[in-house]
Amino acid sequence: MERIPTSQGHIPFEIPGKSDIPCSTYYKIFGDLSGGVPPVVVLHGGPGGGHEYLLSFAELWPLYGLPVVFYDQIGCGASTRLPQTAGDAGFWQESLFIAELDNLLDHLKLRDGPGFHLLGQSWGGMLGAAFAASRPRGLQRLVLASGLASMELSVQSIQLRRTELPVDVQRVLDKCVQEADYESPAYREALAVFHKMFVCRAEPVPAELMLSLQHLSEDRTVYGTMYGPSVLNCNGSLRSWTSIPRLPQITAPTLVYNGEYDTSHDIGQEPFFELIPRVRWITFQGGSHMCHLDGGGLSERVLKVVGEFLMQHKAVEKAATYPG
Repeated sequence: MERIPTSQGHIPFEIPGKSDIPCSTYYKIFGDLSGGVPPVVVLHGGPGGGHEYLLSFAELWPLYGLPVVFYDQIGCGASTRLPQTAGDAGFWQESLFIAELDNLLDHLKLRDGPGFHLLGQSWGGMLGAAFAASRPRGLQRLVLASGLASMELSVQSIQLRRTELPVDVQRVLDKCVQEADYESPAYREALAVFHKMFVCRAEPVPAELMLSLQHLSEDRTVYGTMYGPSVLNCNGSLRSWTSIPRLPQITAPTLVYNGEYDTSHDIGQEPFFELIPRVRWITFQGGSHMCHLDGGGLSERVLKVVGEFLMQHKAVEKAATYPG
């Protein structure tokens, strides 16, 4: 069933120090932002993956009365593309995406009134943790969905998953990475096995995920510069990124989740659980990196856990208002 947004549009975005490059951020909203309920701002992964693969979280509106705001981060999807910046590691940094998120929150006036929740998936979880550590005004609750506390732990997580692949697939991937061969049929076939085991276990691959994969293949500017030529070779501007020293500064109640077979392995979640003061961690059995898209009832369970966690804000608010 097609999900029809309540509203959508483009927000002008002036890149800090780059006022000569006119940019805009595409967004879409499901639900009513004027209803006195904190909306959920969703941060997609990639980097450069676009918002479509997370659209199942739009169901938070009809099921829980939580408005949901999606947007395409700069450089991908329906937001301004910047192919001329490919390879510019100084440009493609966390600070750019923090500035864009600040701009979105200000434009939609989400800091005041009931405030807002953040849900970040994969790279979006990394961005969400960094943003939350600055204690932004209005942030109520934080969901880190298959995020990673550092890129070092991300690389270790993927390496651990590679050892769980069939031996013949491991050999093909090892050879292709060593030879920087990321285009051959052999590499693509072996990577498909990796994706099927650890990235998304749903069959067939959901259409919304195919759209995000299409974004990544059509324009490699963001992913190629920030991550690298392959999920198996991180040599981009994020390679030394970490949120770990900042995690104790997060004051918002936080839900961390990942999947049993997730590329975001448990080792990448442990710093979140150990260092964020108010945190809950759930690992979904049978789940992949895309737990919210997996079959067998997993997608419904993820939505229920996230919805109930975010609605606890309302229960706390009521308790504060009516102490008797």
